[in-house]
Amino acid sequence: MSETPTLPLEHRTIEAEGDGPSPAVVILHGRGADETDLLPIAQQFPDELFVLSLRAPDTLQGGYTWYDLDLSGGGLHESEPHPEQFRRSLDLVDESIEAAIERYDLDADRIGLLGFSQGGITALSLLLEDPDRIDWVAALHCYLPESHADLAPDGIEDKPVFIAGGSRDQIIPPGRTDSAAVRLSELDAAVTARTYEMSHGIGPDEHADLLEWVDEQV
Repeated sequence: MSETPTLPLEHRTIEAEGDGPSPAVVILHGRGADETDLLPIAQQFPDELFVLSLRAPDTLQGGYTWYDLDLSGGGLHESEPHPEQFRRSLDLVDESIEAAIERYDLDADRIGLLGFSQGGITALSLLLEDPDRIDWVAALHCYLPESHADLAPDGIEDKPVFIAGGSRDQIIPPGRTDSAAVRLSELDAAVTARTYEMSHGIGPDEHADLLEWVDEQV
């Protein structure tokens, strides 16, 4: 008998209703949060959707982070991921998804990603690295890092992507989020882009639009 795969990242789950293999959403929290941060939103997703919420690998101020920030280009609003730490986290998320597919009987062809801030940056980057492995992406208050902005992979065409930003977001300014939406549209992804009267957080209108959009994907 083969051993049950172990995920390299700590995580929380919400079981799906019905028989497997189940469609799933992998949740990637923001800098300084943890795997419980977005669960209140995930609890409102369709019952047939399995939820896998991953914890970033490094501690930060009582929470966790996917990577340190490279501030060499300017302030926080112009930061980029630390290259080596970002690569490590991308690989850890990828390995965790692979292990979860077997461990939790998930449908490998119906894996979505939901990320906020650092988690959204990670989600969009994973999509661009291998769009055939990702069914859809919801990326909130984030941007495309320089390491991935010029990628033009096969299979990105018509891929559903929800990108949301905040008009008053001073951590990730709306221009950076808009640029990500424009780039993915240029690659012919099926982009739904929204900007809300918000700072760096998820307000009620964004919350409602996200729930509606995810429901359409499932």
